[in-house]
Amino acid sequence: MLQVGKSKFYVLSMFPYPSGKLHMGHVRVYTIGDAIAHFHRLQGKKVLHPMGWDAFGLPAENAALEHDLDPEIWTNSNITHMREQLKNLGFCFDWHREITTCRPDYYKWTQYLFVKLFEAGLAYQKEAIVNWDPMDKTVLADEQVDEAGCSWRSGARVEQRFIKHTCFKPQKSSLYFHKYLPEWYGVKSMQANWLGDCSGCRLHFALLVSLWYHKGKSVFLFHSCLFSKSYKSILFGTCCVVPAGILLGVKAVHPLTMQQLPVVISLKDTLEDHVDCMIGFHPPSNIFIFCLLVEQFSGFERTKAAEAVMQYARDLCVGGHPTSTKLRDWLVSRQRYWGTPIPIVHCPSCGPVAVPVTDLPVHLPNISHLSEKGGSPLKSAHHWLHCSCPRCGSKAQRETDTLDTFVDSAWYFLRYTDPHNTQRPFDKVVADTWMPVDVYVGGKEHAVMHLYYARFLCHFCNDMGLLSHREPFKKLIVQGLIKGQTFWVPSTRRYVQKACVEFTGGLSVLKKNGERVVITWEKMSKSKQNGVDPSEAFGQYGCSTVRLWLLYTGPPEQDLLWDVQSDKLTGVLRWQKRLWMLVTQLREVRACGTIPNPSCLSSADQKIVNGLRDNKNLTIEMVMPDNFLYHLLYFMLFLITKLTSEKVLFFETYSPFVTISFLGAGLCSVTNKQSTCYDWKSTVLQQRWPVMDSFHCVQINNKSCGRLAMAACVARDADAVRALVEHSDIGKRLLTGQTVTRTILSPRTNLVNFLVH
Repeated sequence: MLQVGKSKFYVLSMFPYPSGKLHMGHVRVYTIGDAIAHFHRLQGKKVLHPMGWDAFGLPAENAALEHDLDPEIWTNSNITHMREQLKNLGFCFDWHREITTCRPDYYKWTQYLFVKLFEAGLAYQKEAIVNWDPMDKTVLADEQVDEAGCSWRSGARVEQRFIKHTCFKPQKSSLYFHKYLPEWYGVKSMQANWLGDCSGCRLHFALLVSLWYHKGKSVFLFHSCLFSKSYKSILFGTCCVVPAGILLGVKAVHPLTMQQLPVVISLKDTLEDHVDCMIGFHPPSNIFIFCLLVEQFSGFERTKAAEAVMQYARDLCVGGHPTSTKLRDWLVSRQRYWGTPIPIVHCPSCGPVAVPVTDLPVHLPNISHLSEKGGSPLKSAHHWLHCSCPRCGSKAQRETDTLDTFVDSAWYFLRYTDPHNTQRPFDKVVADTWMPVDVYVGGKEHAVMHLYYARFLCHFCNDMGLLSHREPFKKLIVQGLIKGQTFWVPSTRRYVQKACVEFTGGLSVLKKNGERVVITWEKMSKSKQNGVDPSEAFGQYGCSTVRLWLLYTGPPEQDLLWDVQSDKLTGVLRWQKRLWMLVTQLREVRACGTIPNPSCLSSADQKIVNGLRDNKNLTIEMVMPDNFLYHLLYFMLFLITKLTSEKVLFFETYSPFVTISFLGAGLCSVTNKQSTCYDWKSTVLQQRWPVMDSFHCVQINNKSCGRLAMAACVARDADAVRALVEHSDIGKRLLTGQTVTRTILSPRTNLVNFLVH
């Protein structure tokens, strides 16, 4: 829990898949998050900065198949290695909050949320045509298939298969609140394009088939098909349908009028010839239902009519929730082993039944050998597969599909707030204390699906009373890519290593045959042979230098070009050495007992001091939490070191920069610690963030004489204030030859008064 009087700040970096090795993309995202965490911690806030592992998924399962290993052993070994890498980099993660999605103490609560969704009617199972990845042998959600019809992960051409699968219904919550999202660096528009226009509502129709009702089917009712193009009010007309298109033997019962209506099959999403009819559309089966209302909404203005119809449907509990023409239900089941078991039991009498919460978790069983053939590997775990129905006690079988890893990552930010809770996913009071996440740092490739799914789960938790907040994230920082230099041969379109290329006369050619080579900058990957192992750069320059370069080179959202041979990293290293020389000079001067007196400075030295103060104030002003322009910070620090001379070593002037840069370890051994701007008993990471100099009104014998900028630490010390004012233009003009009998500092206002005679 938070300490009394302290404000909170929750900074979250997207947790990694434990592949076993960090890459430069990891280093950049965690460097950005770490700098933000330090910034707010130095401002006196209680900061939550957690780390964990998105540990389920196909990569581990495929690696297990390839190396004949247990996926759990493979995953845990990688986690151990990557955790050590992150610790060696000095990131200030709250390791006592570490979570791992493949462990029962985490996926128990993923299953708990699934059961709650199932009980609320937001999770269901059905048989339908789905996207099948023939390489990974699993189904894919529509959003995981690219425009070319290929899998987002394997790149294989996706096939269409008719199988049973599990879905969530996210339309009922998140979409409706989409308009309240912040802009998020263009992510809002990306989500809007993906989700489509919220131009319709969902209604629940009962289908009358052979004189019996089959409830629970849904159709979409689109506003674009509700109203005439020529009028602003609803028109009612006769439904003119092609007889051959009518689905014989089936009637739809309109939920608002209870009329029995014909069901028509069509491949079109809209019927332009029937714009003055109400048209319902069920995307998976392409069923259109033509229907008429009672005349109670006739004559309404377009927008008011739509809201009235939806509210009427909600009052009758037959739907009425906003939806779009693009958005589909979220397909969450996968036919693979290494994932969260879906807590459903299939009973011949009761149908699909959710596992009781008291029986969770449904443990993932140990399987001695993973099959490479299609179908769920869990079907081979006979000792695990057969069970009793929780409802009637008869013989039943467990669900053999597992959940998509996107489900695991859709709520992990909530578990971080209360990671050791054994009674519930998280305590509401604790979660409400930390939520929402103040800053979320991650890649743009997750800006649509992951963020939308996370919003859906957060809205659901709010609806269930588990959480007070609906939106999970306040601000999103999308970090740019780190691109490596690539070398490819046009004749073969194959990538080659830089060592194979010769640079002569401004041209790049293959060493072996002189063939021309094209040089480009692309996202780092093994296939393009342009990846960089972070350990190489760390070994040559040190992790502090590399992290500093990542912040200094450009704003977080900008793509960076990585070339370890360039002078960029060496330039940052030179800057670090120059700053360290600043601290060394201070130590040497103070060791000699020399403490400069501001009143004894020459005009040239005073000009330097004024320049330092101006740059300090400008730097502090530029580096604020809302803009994250960290590269400006380091640029200003570079300028400051150029202004410093050995004669002018006033710690009050430049100590804030030492704190900001986190390079002040050497200050601990300074003798003659005169300054009040630095907490000498604490480490540099425990200092307070520096504040800008404030302007104080200077009075002499209660008469105002002008204004003067001074640091907060100086303003609290009467002797320091007197020395500063005496050396200023005001002091030289009005205090020279005067005897100051008393210096009065106002406790409530920026005012200093000198009594003289």
